[in-house]
Amino acid sequence: MPRKKKRSTEGSLRLEEVVNEGFDVSEPITTPNGKKIRTVRKEEFEVETLEIQGCGLPEIEDFGYQNSTASTVLSKSSRASVHLCGMPPNWKKVLDGIRQMRAAQGAPVDSMGCEKAGSFLPPKDRRFAILVSALLSSQTKDGVTHGAVQRLSQKGLLTVEGIANSSEADLKDVIYPVGFYIRKAAYLKKVAILCKEQYNGDIPKNLKDLLSLPGIGPKMAHLIMNVGWEDVQGICVDTHVHRICNRLGWVSFSGMKQNTKTPEETRQALEAWLPKDEWVPINPLLVGFGQTICTPLRPRCGECLVSSFCPSAFKETASPNSKTPGID
Repeated sequence: MPRKKKRSTEGSLRLEEVVNEGFDVSEPITTPNGKKIRTVRKEEFEVETLEIQGCGLPEIEDFGYQNSTASTVLSKSSRASVHLCGMPPNWKKVLDGIRQMRAAQGAPVDSMGCEKAGSFLPPKDRRFAILVSALLSSQTKDGVTHGAVQRLSQKGLLTVEGIANSSEADLKDVIYPVGFYIRKAAYLKKVAILCKEQYNGDIPKNLKDLLSLPGIGPKMAHLIMNVGWEDVQGICVDTHVHRICNRLGWVSFSGMKQNTKTPEETRQALEAWLPKDEWVPINPLLVGFGQTICTPLRPRCGECLVSSFCPSAFKETASPNSKTPGID
């Protein structure tokens, strides 16, 4: 099997990073010069939806892919390190400006986000559909996730019984090309069986039990609680929310002018000051903003209405736009 070449592009995923993150790898092989190397399974790695972009901030690696028996919520020592700051200046003006830019609802999340899954289904089935969509969404574009959910629905598999009674091979074929589709097919099967046997065909109703499911991390769990159960216990922080909050200077470590390093740290810092009635809408608002204006690479600062309030504005390579609008 040919080796996956290293890339020099900033933020690209190198072979040793894949190995260190615990993804599936083959047995070590020895090269002609005697050096032992490992190769990544092609079907697990070469998926077009895996995007590790060099935006200067850490990319989300969902906690569900790690040891699910360990606590996925911040430890007490980690929580203590997060800066419980007061409300950032002009945060309301910033949110109002972002809402103005998002008024057209033209971002992928607006029509294909996880919360749209199963909107036509009864409440119990819709909750499972939201869980399935959330699980598939990791390292995958909204359009690809939406397509996979649609195919599951068309084949009668967007239910606990449907997935529990399907083989992993069939599930893998249906959800391809979502990122890590082989692993996610196995997770879907295990989750459906657990829901069937332990939750009477429904999904867990609390964060602790959701986080115990294979492939479900904090970001997904909070989204499922917020949308599926309408029980708001935290903010759903994905890669867009994490990136944008750091660019805006809304989250930092205690006593240090340093950005948060993980989505969980961002969630804790954001929840410390953001009013709770903003906890649910902040996710789709910032996700859509991140998909259209405040993009990971070449953010469109020239088109942003809140660039005058952003300490990161025009400091990264921007898209070639001449306009520099703003709000008072």
